[in-house]
Amino acid sequence: MPEITIHHLPIQRVTEGPKHHFFGYFDKFPWDKSGRYLLAHEVSFTARQPRPEEPATLGVIDLQDGDRFTPFAETHAWCWQQGCMLQWLNDAKSTVIYNDREGDHFCARIRNLATDETRTLDRPIYCLSPDGRWALSLNFSRLDRERPGYGYPGAYDSTEHVKVPENDGIFLMDLHANTARLVISLKQITKQFYRSDMAETPGWFNHLLFSPDSRRFAFFHRWRTWKPDGRPSHVTHMFTANLDGSGIWPLNLEEMSSHYTWVNDHRLINFSNRYATGWQYYLYTDQSHQTEIIAKDLFPGDGHCSFSPDGQWMLTDSYPLDDDCRRLFLYHLASQQAYEIGSFYADPAYPDPTRCDLHPNWSRDGRTICIDSIHEGSRQIYTIDVSPLTSHISH
Repeated sequence: MPEITIHHLPIQRVTEGPKHHFFGYFDKFPWDKSGRYLLAHEVSFTARQPRPEEPATLGVIDLQDGDRFTPFAETHAWCWQQGCMLQWLNDAKSTVIYNDREGDHFCARIRNLATDETRTLDRPIYCLSPDGRWALSLNFSRLDRERPGYGYPGAYDSTEHVKVPENDGIFLMDLHANTARLVISLKQITKQFYRSDMAETPGWFNHLLFSPDSRRFAFFHRWRTWKPDGRPSHVTHMFTANLDGSGIWPLNLEEMSSHYTWVNDHRLINFSNRYATGWQYYLYTDQSHQTEIIAKDLFPGDGHCSFSPDGQWMLTDSYPLDDDCRRLFLYHLASQQAYEIGSFYADPAYPDPTRCDLHPNWSRDGRTICIDSIHEGSRQIYTIDVSPLTSHISH
């Protein structure tokens, strides 16, 4: 039975209280291309959901100037788990993109940090294509209702009382032309892959991500169910599709898929629950029935998984274990060696939508990772130099 080696690495806090700071999700680069600047959200409260009138301040951390935080904008479209989708645009040196709210609708802003020039897009973004041409968008109001902590409050939603609308779903945005079109509707996916427990219950899309070659994207279709004690739950189907919504491929229709990332243009790793082998990290091959297990029965459950830029290491984490601590892991694929590189206390009093997952992210050179954590009593961003471990094992 494989084991995890305890090898905790030093951490460095790069943001300071009394305000709280976080980056957000694990599927995008917080660092700019130079590695000097780190993007961050700043807020004055934690452990409760934001109200529509409460903005988050957006800024950059200068890692070469005493970790100085410099604000550049505010947003009224943000959540605890994924922020406002703040990220660098197409690896540009000084251009960022993020979501905001104008009146009763959400939008996206493209901002040049050097000139402060800002362009507004008519829809909010969920993710960007690596080639910088496209974005995917969805209904963040529906997401806020059905999966609190991932959507945004404060906007009008014409489909609020429609369980599976035909005019709502996944939109493909042309970033240059500022146009968007519906490519997969909730009604379409529900009809095409119908199950009896989808009847008379709301459905929604979540967790969209382009393939590295920008030719396909992956997505979750989820629908509301209830546990025997009346608590809300949901089921997940995972798919891939071409950019125009054609070529939909059911990657996993077995009960539940969770966090995932593209490994290359044709393969994805996803923490899934499959009937035969249960919860594992599975490597799926797009448009095929080929699957394999990565690190079978090794990690203590679900985690936010990603791969180092050189493809040799998987980075992932855990939810709080019996000691209320989240673990941080590195796994060397070739040698199958696993390391616990950190353990961080997570206050169990935080309501679930406001929890502070580690959401580990790689730097572009693969030498450093960053996490969000509350183990010192406030929500802050930390960096960890992993190169002493990764360079020794890799070579």
